[in-house]
Amino acid sequence: MQSHCMLKDITEQRKAEEELNRQRGRAQQYLDIAGVIFLVLDREARVTLVNQKGCEILGLPKEEIIGKKWTEHFIPASIKEELEEVLISINKGKASKFGEHENPILAAGGEERLISWRNTIIRDGKGQFEGILSSGIDITEHAADLKALHESERSKSVLLSHLPGLAYRCLYDRQWTMKFLSDGCLALTGYPPESMIENRDLSYNDLICEEYREPIWREWGKALARRTPFQHEYEIKTVYGKKKWVWEMGQGIYAENGEVEALEGIVIDIDESKRRYNQIQYMNDHDFLTGLYNRKYFEEAKGRMDREGYFPLAVMIADINGVRLINDAFGHAQGDQLIGDTAKIIQSCCRAGDVAARTEGDAFSILLPNTERDAAREMVEKIKKACKKHNDNVVKKADTINLSMGFSIKTSMEEDISDIEKQAEEYLYKHKLLERDSHHSTILSFVMATMYARSQETEEHAERLAQLSTKIGETMKLSQKNIDELNLLAMLHDIGKVGIEDKILNKPGYLNEQEWAEMRKHPEIGYRIVMSAPELKSIAEYILAHHERWDGEGYPRGLRGEEIPLLSRILAVADSYDAMTKDRVYRRAISKEDALKEIGRNAGKQFDPAIAELFIKLAERDSMI
Repeated sequence: MQSHCMLKDITEQRKAEEELNRQRGRAQQYLDIAGVIFLVLDREARVTLVNQKGCEILGLPKEEIIGKKWTEHFIPASIKEELEEVLISINKGKASKFGEHENPILAAGGEERLISWRNTIIRDGKGQFEGILSSGIDITEHAADLKALHESERSKSVLLSHLPGLAYRCLYDRQWTMKFLSDGCLALTGYPPESMIENRDLSYNDLICEEYREPIWREWGKALARRTPFQHEYEIKTVYGKKKWVWEMGQGIYAENGEVEALEGIVIDIDESKRRYNQIQYMNDHDFLTGLYNRKYFEEAKGRMDREGYFPLAVMIADINGVRLINDAFGHAQGDQLIGDTAKIIQSCCRAGDVAARTEGDAFSILLPNTERDAAREMVEKIKKACKKHNDNVVKKADTINLSMGFSIKTSMEEDISDIEKQAEEYLYKHKLLERDSHHSTILSFVMATMYARSQETEEHAERLAQLSTKIGETMKLSQKNIDELNLLAMLHDIGKVGIEDKILNKPGYLNEQEWAEMRKHPEIGYRIVMSAPELKSIAEYILAHHERWDGEGYPRGLRGEEIPLLSRILAVADSYDAMTKDRVYRRAISKEDALKEIGRNAGKQFDPAIAELFIKLAERDSMI
């Protein structure tokens, strides 16, 4: 009976052990499928239990972990001593709980993994310390992400704090209603960020200078429609009333339905660099002495305006006479003053859209878009009147402005802008020679004075001839270029007489055959004289032909009819009329009526019949002729 009871007790014990083992196995299974580390350490800090997750993290099988001292094999040396002191303190009963903490562990190969632990102390039935049960989560990657996030936030904070401007988030509305503004708002605008959040005191739009508001709105619209970044330079007005250049770069933030949810970006202070750039650009485009545009800019503008939208385009050239003489006599400072004063006059006469430039030392060029010939002439007169007004108020003769001007008009793309500019130069040079006060006509004036002194020709004759020729030319509706050439031809047609002997020029009676042969050389001599001056070449042929006859009996080449240049034919009629109606040493003047009859009789012989007929009708209507 006793043995039966013992057998029964053994059986019950085995069953209990088996059940306990099953429960332990089940518990181990639970631990192994858990996503966290389960670890049990005894009083000596040896591992008595580790689950599958712990093995995975340590990179070792259980048999290489169980029985190993945790602090010696799986803890980095840097915290080993600290952790052992904690375990000793717990063992001595000086700490009731271990709590939560994070520390790294050493996995296979020396890799460190950061674990977040939750610990509890295991005690026996008497309350004595038996070990530690810990559960841990591997937070290595999370900690790295968190560190990166913290670093990113720190970097962002540092970036925004050093940003020479502000960062923002706003609504896409006309006020640019701000939802966020960085602290840089205060330094950039003078307003604290909170004053513009939700447009509390003012909106960001209130800061933008008015002329930029609409362009900014349009550019944002384009950027959002294309889903491209926005970039724009503009001026804002700070709390102090000062204008400041800024550069904005932003992008749209879109909701799931594709609608614009917000705008985000930065506004950078570029005021100093923009002003430096503008100053450099100004110096690059403008003449230092006068403030007008320089030649480089003029050439660029000329190319830009050489298109239909600017036609008719007037190209005007102005040249100050006598600057070199002023420089030599009074110094370059006086010459510079003269150039500067002239530049101010030209600029004051120009309209918005005109381009006035100093293209050489004492020369200026002006582009006048959408300007007809009459308007260009008015501009010339306006500038000359302004110069006269200036001259009327100067004290020193050296301050007097003597300006020669010329212009030409481009009306279509078929015309070459370079040719138009050359025509303007020719116009200018001819006017230089026609202007009495022109310093450029000094040599010519000397030659003419010599001729007047040695011959029967007078300056008054040349002036009358210029008036008669101009009236004929205007009646025939000749171009301004031809009118100018007629004036110049009238002044210079007999310039070749300086090469003829005085006894022939001043002989009171008729010339003999030999003397006539000498006299007939003066058109050729005059031709050679004017050909030596580039600005006079255009009238050389007219001077050479001014004694040719319609019937071919003239000299020096015996040209006939329309072979004779038109201006020479006009001069021939005017010259003959003036010669007949004024006294000469060798004969008396005849009446106007007789002179016109004589021209009529010689029409088709000496004179172009059409020009002769036109002049007769003109003279009969005009009492001043």
